[in-house]
Amino acid sequence: MSGRVRLTLGAWAATLMAACALLPLVNPATWIVQAAFLLAVQAGVGAAARRVPLARPLTVAAQAVVTVLLLTFLFVREQALAGLVPGPDAFDRFAVLLQQGGDDIARYAIPAPLESDGIRLMLIGGVLIIGLLVDTLAVTFRSAAPAGLPLLALYSVAAGLSDGGTDWLWFLVAAAGYLMLLLAEGRDRLSQWGRVFGGAPRTAGGEPSGAVAPVRTGRRIGVVALGIALVVPLGLPAMNGGLLDSVGAGAGGGTGGGGTISAVNPLVSLRDNLNVDEDRQVLSVKTKMADVSDLYLRIVSLDEFDGTTWKPARRSITAVPDGTFPTPIGLGSEVKRTEVDTTITAAGWYGQDWLPMPYPPSGVNIRGNWRYEPLGMTLVGDHGQNTQGLTYQVKSLDVQPTAEQLASAAPPPAAIVRDFTKLPDSLPAVVARTARQVTADAANPYDQAVKLQDWFAVTGGFEYDTQVQVGSGSEGIARFLKDKQGFCVHFSFAMAAMARSLGIPARVAVGFAPGTPQADGSVSVGLRDAHAWPELYFEGVGWTRFEPTPNRGSMPPYTLPESPGNSVPDVVRPSETSSAAPSPTPSTSESCTPVQRKLDGGCASESPQAALPTGDDGPKWYAMLAWALAGLAVLALPLAPMLWRRRTRAVRLGAHGRSDADAVPHTLAVWQELTDTAWDFGIAPDESQTPRKAAARIVRLGSLDATAADSVHRVANAVEQVLYAPQPRPTAGLTDDVRRAAAGLSAGVGRATRLRALLAPRSTVRVVWTASAWWSGVRERALALRPTWRKASGQQG
Repeated sequence: MSGRVRLTLGAWAATLMAACALLPLVNPATWIVQAAFLLAVQAGVGAAARRVPLARPLTVAAQAVVTVLLLTFLFVREQALAGLVPGPDAFDRFAVLLQQGGDDIARYAIPAPLESDGIRLMLIGGVLIIGLLVDTLAVTFRSAAPAGLPLLALYSVAAGLSDGGTDWLWFLVAAAGYLMLLLAEGRDRLSQWGRVFGGAPRTAGGEPSGAVAPVRTGRRIGVVALGIALVVPLGLPAMNGGLLDSVGAGAGGGTGGGGTISAVNPLVSLRDNLNVDEDRQVLSVKTKMADVSDLYLRIVSLDEFDGTTWKPARRSITAVPDGTFPTPIGLGSEVKRTEVDTTITAAGWYGQDWLPMPYPPSGVNIRGNWRYEPLGMTLVGDHGQNTQGLTYQVKSLDVQPTAEQLASAAPPPAAIVRDFTKLPDSLPAVVARTARQVTADAANPYDQAVKLQDWFAVTGGFEYDTQVQVGSGSEGIARFLKDKQGFCVHFSFAMAAMARSLGIPARVAVGFAPGTPQADGSVSVGLRDAHAWPELYFEGVGWTRFEPTPNRGSMPPYTLPESPGNSVPDVVRPSETSSAAPSPTPSTSESCTPVQRKLDGGCASESPQAALPTGDDGPKWYAMLAWALAGLAVLALPLAPMLWRRRTRAVRLGAHGRSDADAVPHTLAVWQELTDTAWDFGIAPDESQTPRKAAARIVRLGSLDATAADSVHRVANAVEQVLYAPQPRPTAGLTDDVRRAAAGLSAGVGRATRLRALLAPRSTVRVVWTASAWWSGVRERALALRPTWRKASGQQG
């Protein structure tokens, strides 16, 4: 078996073994068979191209083209020409699949289902890209050591995503693949040198004194690579949510469609659809609820506050229960409740993964692929299912606790307290201090909650403003408490954090505030009804809604002034009065007057675009600069060979000293430029020839005219003069000679050759040679230092 074949097989095996680290992420693992076959085809194309032989860049290009064709046939053949050649439609479909894969990653916990074409494309496409890089470095450019970097990247990504107990096994598999690749390269190098390095040097007693040099080098490289592979995953940032989160108990266990789900941002699709100026209708609701001002449609709850944002915790999901849902956590039998039937129709443009429902639901009748999350009592779409154009029926409980029941609630269970009173250490002290001041004379947690609500909504001097930007995270809450301006997100986040600081379990619910009744008896829920509100837990009642946001929604009856222990004056709630009479149009923000709508062309919608805020005051200048530089880099990458060549030519032919000492470097630089120019036009350099013979060869192969030929010979004569004369002298006009020779070479070739010489000059391969020489020098210096280290170690011992 030839060295090239061994290297090709080694690169294929190393990539495949490193890809095994991805196996725990998806179930079933049959995708690895497809990846192995496609990798083999890719490697075979590279082997055939090298055997022709094609130039190295053309070899890589051929492999890249075949890789694209394979992915096209496998994933988007219906949109491709003849099922194989990709066109605009095929690339659009690729984009859709990648988007779907990203959504599925955010939806599923490990192991994700392989039925997702998006995830399968990400897996197989990613492995093929790594395989192409490894084959290019290790086989095409014969440098196996740097090929460990893409392998390391592949393993590190898998290790960062996975949180299983078998990571060490996949590490050993990936490391073994890399060492096999190094061994294949070592054997290939040995085969080129014959028996010179065939055995290790022996001591006087005839015993081998140590490993041969290539083997020792391979061992060193392997040890360094393994060390890096061990350390790098430890330094990766923690990644949570969807596939980026660990699988807890119950993940995928049991029957009925078990699994887990994590949402990095439950409002990604909602925010994208609602962040528009027009107040379009989102949902049409028909309900038997007596007072529609309490008809909040809940999407999901945000349970965890990490100091930057509130987000949902990882959830265990099951099949949607048949019949009646379980009783909500904490709801006792003595609390009054009424079951309400509600029919909801989503707009055809509104695609939300989470199902808007009144809380708590007791039953759902809906078509499609949906899963049930028991803790939040929510439904989430499966395999791309969303609410777009759906009509569904929900049975829900209208829970009607009294103020006395809430005030006399028993302490919550320890598990609820543990999970729903956590606050980050970064939370400013002003939050807890303000909470204690506002609730100083409260007799119980219920009184504390009511006082917090009324302080935000009525007595605290807060203003409702959708344009304000108070920032994100803990500091954002502190700034909001100081400036007292914000909208639902800021009010709900702040009240939930303050309630937790008082020991009251709290979370934030996201969904829609009550909409506007219509003439036909339905309720129109519009864009500006998007809302967030806090939910606090009281034993015997369960999760209980509060409304701290001024001019939004409605205060729950159990917190109104007539409730015992509340001395807040009766204040008219604008959103309650606006909901009293039917209206034929969708609702608008109560803080937006008709005059403002007429003059300004509309008012800002309260969309949940800041429901999970990610920045303080918009994009940072350095982020915009980074994106701009990245865009320039992408544009400049195809032009890099041409730019490098132009820069090199300018340096070689540019200004130089006129003294005798400057003659040698300038003349040799000009000669180098002449030979590289000839190389760019297809005349490869022959280092074994003298300058005079090399010049004659350029003139002959380039079919140069007399003027260009004389210029080439003058440069060659100048080179011989500076190399062999006792006292080298500068020669005038060499730069012009090179330019005349270049013009003659260009005139003697076709348009395609001239275009390649401009955009993809062959001589740019010197960059790779220079980098390889630098690496070899570094390796030799490291080897040279080893005896010194050993001697120092021996003396110290």
